[in-house]
Amino acid sequence: MPIDRLAALTDAAIDVLAELGMRGLTHRAVDARAGLPQGTTSAYFRTRKTLIEAVVRRLADLDRADLQAGGLPADAASPTVTLDDIDSVAAGIAAVLDRWMSTARNRTLARYACLLEATHHPELRTILRHGDASRAQARLMLAAAGARHPEQAGNHLVACIDGLVFDRLAGAGARTAPPAGTAASRADLAIAVATLLRAFAGPSSNARQPTA
Repeated sequence: MPIDRLAALTDAAIDVLAELGMRGLTHRAVDARAGLPQGTTSAYFRTRKTLIEAVVRRLADLDRADLQAGGLPADAASPTVTLDDIDSVAAGIAAVLDRWMSTARNRTLARYACLLEATHHPELRTILRHGDASRAQARLMLAAAGARHPEQAGNHLVACIDGLVFDRLAGAGARTAPPAGTAASRADLAIAVATLLRAFAGPSSNARQPTA
């Protein structure tokens, strides 16, 4: 299968998911969104299940690329980020989160749709396990910073950051937070992430604190 055609179809499917939800994801809808002849999507993905699996793999690949571009760990083999400078780490995380809420907003909405679908199809969650790397890196980072219970703290940190994104896309934060894609949004996110990092690292952290 040509890589560019695969990307075009899965990217179109991501847009369909973001705009119409899981029920709106059909082969015909993807063909129309991609501007390709009817039957193209079904020729590459014979079933809806294989189409969804391809979308999930595409989401994982694109998210991984964003993390790498932001200097953040993208998989278990990536170097561990340290908390020597919490504000710098928070700014890097905030930049990626802001992208996921602005230019990559459709991807984030599609990811949520796939995660919900995975509650009925566990094999999709297996493909989406790239999120496990974030938890593993968070545990290592917080352990190095002196957190008393780094495994628990790492899990909670990632869950809180995930919740921060969800709130701004689908919750009350969508109305109260600065518009995504702006410097104000990134600055506000950085403050929130830095607060979480300091809280989970704990008072024994060796991470550099801001000076007065």
